[in-house]
Amino acid sequence: MLIAGIDEAGRGPCVGPLVMAVACIEKKHEQELVDLGVKDSKLLTAARREELFPKILGMLSEHCVATTTAKELDALMPRKSLNEIEAMKAAEMLNSLKKKPEIVFVDCPDVLEKNFAQRMRKYLSFDTIIRSEHKADFNYPVVGAASIVAKVLRDREILELEKSFGKIGSGYPHDEATITFLKNYLQLYNDLPDIVRKNWLTTQNILDERFQKKILQW
Repeated sequence: MLIAGIDEAGRGPCVGPLVMAVACIEKKHEQELVDLGVKDSKLLTAARREELFPKILGMLSEHCVATTTAKELDALMPRKSLNEIEAMKAAEMLNSLKKKPEIVFVDCPDVLEKNFAQRMRKYLSFDTIIRSEHKADFNYPVVGAASIVAKVLRDREILELEKSFGKIGSGYPHDEATITFLKNYLQLYNDLPDIVRKNWLTTQNILDERFQKKILQW
C-alpha cells in the first residue's frame, strides 16, 4: 500500500517562500524511515536535516515539492486564505504524482482537522483517503520525511537569497536579524523587495512605522 505524507516549511515567515513537500513510500517500508532517524524537522538540527535529506530521497518511491514565493502569496491572499492556498498546493502535488497514494497523511493547519481534508478534495483529481491531523509531522514518519524535505529546501532558498540581499535571518518575525534586514532595506530603498510578504502583519507594522516617521519628519 502506497502512503504519502505532506508538510510545509515557511508558513509563518514574513520573508521568503512557502515550501511544501509530499513524500511517498510503501507502508511496509515506513519503519525504515524511523530506523533512519526521521522525525518532525523541528526536532532536528539543520546539520542533521541536511545529513538525512539525501538518504530520505533515496528511500522514497516518489516525492514532489511546491514552492510559493512571497510575491505569489501576496497576489493570492487577497482572494484565498493561507489554508486554502496550502490545500490547493497540496492537491497539485498529489495530482502530479506518477503513482497515486491510497492514504495521504497531512499536517493540518486548520483549527478543525476535517476542514483541511475538505479543502484538499476540491482540487484533487483522484480519490484517496486523507488523514488531516494536527501534529502529523510528529506522529507519522512519512510526514516527518516531508517535513525535513520542505525545511531543507526552504533553508537552502534562504541562503540563496542572502547571496543577493545580505543577511536576512530565518525570515520569521521573532528573528531580530530578519527585522533588522526589513528596517534597513526600507530605510535605504523606501520600499521592500519581492522576497518579502507585504500582506503580513509584521511587514505592515514596519511599513506603518516607517510611514509615520516620514510624516513626522516632514
